[in-house]
Amino acid sequence: MTDAETLRALLRAHIHDAGTQWNLGTFGAIAEFMRDPGEACAIVDRPDRLSATTARGGIGFGSLAGIRPFASESATGVSWSHRVALCLPADACAMSGRATLTELGPDEDALREEDRAAILFDMGLSTLQADICIRTADPALIGALRAEAGRPLLAPGNGAMGAIVSAGPHRVFIARFGRCEVYQPIPPADGKSPEGPHTHVLPKLLRTGRTHAATEPIPDGFVPCAHLVPAHAAKDALGRPKPWDEHAHRRFQLLLEAYGDAELVRLKRDLLAAIHGGSQPSSVSAPTTRAASHSLKASLRQLAASSERPLGLERWLAAFDIRTIDDGAPEDGDAYGHA
Repeated sequence: MTDAETLRALLRAHIHDAGTQWNLGTFGAIAEFMRDPGEACAIVDRPDRLSATTARGGIGFGSLAGIRPFASESATGVSWSHRVALCLPADACAMSGRATLTELGPDEDALREEDRAAILFDMGLSTLQADICIRTADPALIGALRAEAGRPLLAPGNGAMGAIVSAGPHRVFIARFGRCEVYQPIPPADGKSPEGPHTHVLPKLLRTGRTHAATEPIPDGFVPCAHLVPAHAAKDALGRPKPWDEHAHRRFQLLLEAYGDAELVRLKRDLLAAIHGGSQPSSVSAPTTRAASHSLKASLRQLAASSERPLGLERWLAAFDIRTIDDGAPEDGDAYGHA
């Protein structure tokens, strides 16, 4: 288990890095925070709070006791994704699990002082590792929500969701060790999420009851409550291709070595040694798990995108960059819980 001071140093380094993105929530209900280089950002670094807030949203952490960071990579489409999951033991991650819209009172733990008098409402989505809430100081919205309190938010005839979408209040997703807040408006059902901090609440995925995407390997007995997502070597913050960034690649590989699954790290190390040594693909056994398959494909795609592109790589891509594992689970996109 990583000690709290080491973990705090890791989070502090990425809180100060505008290239790092964050998310907090569960499969099907996620809040994401990111900021632009040069965007005004207030950072709090106290023993009881480590946070970053902009005019569009914020991420904040309190006690870091018991958290296990876990780094992983997954193949996605023709590229790959990566992240460091911030996990708690399964028996320690549970939040309220409320199943009805519930008024919680003033949000005294809000990241910004000016938001602490506003009223927090749990949306009652029965999620395990996060309470999915909204916050408002709008008397009209408060009245509409109080009128529906005690009922399931998605029940037929419940007007609360329509009122929430129309008013666009702050969304506040809360885990045991921190929270993510989004201040930007909620897009309409047929609209596009705004650039920067935003949320996704997808009832179809919530109904699966899963805590994370099947493509993300998480240690047995742990649940991912949040993620930090360092800058990608081949894509910008909006997922658009960019020139290869060797520094970003090496930075995440160090995180993978420190916090990744030891067997997957060994597999990647052996694969790269075989390729650089001029070996044939037949020298490496086909992966036998979904996680190993994703690790192998992500590694090959990194080599293909990099500036080095070793000789013979095409043979390896032809041999392994197809879906070799089919365990009956759907492809789920990335760690954010949406495609």
